[in-house]
Amino acid sequence: MAALLAVGGLLIWLLTSLLATATLQSANQPGAPKEIVSPATPSASARPSLPLNGVSPLDFRVGDCFKDFDPEAIESTVVACTTDHSAQLVAVHHYDAADSYPGSEAMKAKAREACQRAALTGKSSAYDLNYRLAYPSSTSWGQGDRRVDCYVTAAAGNIIKASLIP
Repeated sequence: MAALLAVGGLLIWLLTSLLATATLQSANQPGAPKEIVSPATPSASARPSLPLNGVSPLDFRVGDCFKDFDPEAIESTVVACTTDHSAQLVAVHHYDAADSYPGSEAMKAKAREACQRAALTGKSSAYDLNYRLAYPSSTSWGQGDRRVDCYVTAAAGNIIKASLIP
């Protein structure tokens, strides 16, 4: 029963992330301040070996690059950023465990803020990028999901060949 609730919550989170997809063109502002993330959030370089199949969105790390990224998928493949990929997680905001559910509009605004504050390298100007947002539903919030994510994605598929964050 608990597994069914967890899967249901994850599906709601994924649907919410799809609805919250922002098609903002990349600002390509390498000098913008970087989103402050939890010190417990390790970079993608801390992964033991790549590619890594079957990674849950709740286990994504800032800097992770994704092959064939699908925001609706319940699992993704994390690849080395030096290989062809279609998306990268560039910022995460963690709400405190004690926080009350702020509502989807407030979380969407927080995700946009995280995207605006994420520093991108000059390499980002070589790609046609969009921002995509993901944040918890009220159901997944009730199950402890407190993260708001900002991704940059390439509309043309697996064409990004470098990390886009410093």
